[in-house]
Amino acid sequence: MTITRLHTGPRMSQAVIHGDTVYLAGQVGEPGGDVAQQTRDVLAQIDSLLAEAGSAKSAILSAQIWLADMTDFAAMNAVWDGWVDSANAPTRATGEAKLAGPEYLVEIIIVAARV
Repeated sequence: MTITRLHTGPRMSQAVIHGDTVYLAGQVGEPGGDVAQQTRDVLAQIDSLLAEAGSAKSAILSAQIWLADMTDFAAMNAVWDGWVDSANAPTRATGEAKLAGPEYLVEIIIVAARV
């Protein structure tokens, strides 16, 4: 089976397609905004990568969300709830983690099916 990698750098690819499954690298928003703005940035990146990979948010199978601080859970959820396809909600886990740098407040990892 063919493996296709999108936006590959020396360390990682932003997306990997294997068969009918799309795996996205953890996406982070532009530093400087609050968690709501960073979440909007991340979800826009996810939309773009999924489209490029032949998928869509309605085909998301699983989401892992990492927050730098769980006190941002409600603010992140307010943005997520407005974006997610509620008729096709994926499995999801959210946890707190020290992210790559203190300027990052949220990171989202997605696995989706191709459509």
